[in-house]
Amino acid sequence: MTGRAYLVYITAGGEEEARRIARSLVERRLAACASVVPAVHSVYWWEGRLEEAGEALVLVKTVAEALEPLERAVREMHSYSVPAISAIPIERLHEPYWRWMQEEIRPRGEGTGK
Repeated sequence: MTGRAYLVYITAGGEEEARRIARSLVERRLAACASVVPAVHSVYWWEGRLEEAGEALVLVKTVAEALEPLERAVREMHSYSVPAISAIPIERLHEPYWRWMQEEIRPRGEGTGK
């Protein structure tokens, strides 16, 4: 595998928002694939208080060149003022899957697919 692949972890306020984000990132060609886990339970500190909330999780498969426009896109459409957007480098990836990802992601056109 040459280049760099990433798994981007994004939490959302619910399944509908997570699906909207996932679909938009793939449509914009900023991600080859986005998987939605409809229900997770999160525990976190927010504004000095310990909080617990039901959320949805979006797992996005992308490439290094798409990270910045992907993050911009998520911030624009996310309901949270501080969305969790974590890019985790993938150490090893099945080579045919990696080739497929590279063919499907086109970040240069700001995710328009052009």
